[in-house]
Amino acid sequence: MKRLHVNVGVDDLAASVRFYTRLFDAEPTVLKEDYARWMLEDPRVNFAIGRGCAGSGVNHLGIQVEDEAELNEVYERLEQADGSIIDEGETTCCYARSTKRWITDPQGVEWETFLTHGQATTYGQRRDREEQNGS
Repeated sequence: MKRLHVNVGVDDLAASVRFYTRLFDAEPTVLKEDYARWMLEDPRVNFAIGRGCAGSGVNHLGIQVEDEAELNEVYERLEQADGSIIDEGETTCCYARSTKRWITDPQGVEWETFLTHGQATTYGQRRDREEQNGS
């Protein structure tokens, strides 16, 4: 089953963790000095916040899948969409090891499609909008 992913850049991580913990009535699943993530079932969302993003506010949206079959299904949908696909492949990002591709919608909103293979001890790569858009 697929899960919506939302990544929000924040200026004050501690205040934001308090806010979202209360809003979701749940503690973060991952909490680091620069990042937090809630893997919620109701609503089914992977909600992440972090410092060091390209500004504050919504950074990107995404679709997280649970297995290779779902990943291939979503990748086929990307091929049908009108947009340039960036194949990041195997990567470490957001304290997780994943396989992912990116696409930007007509409004300029970046969408990440990915399968997570496990946790990582470091944040990994930070991708900025200019790098993703080839600017």
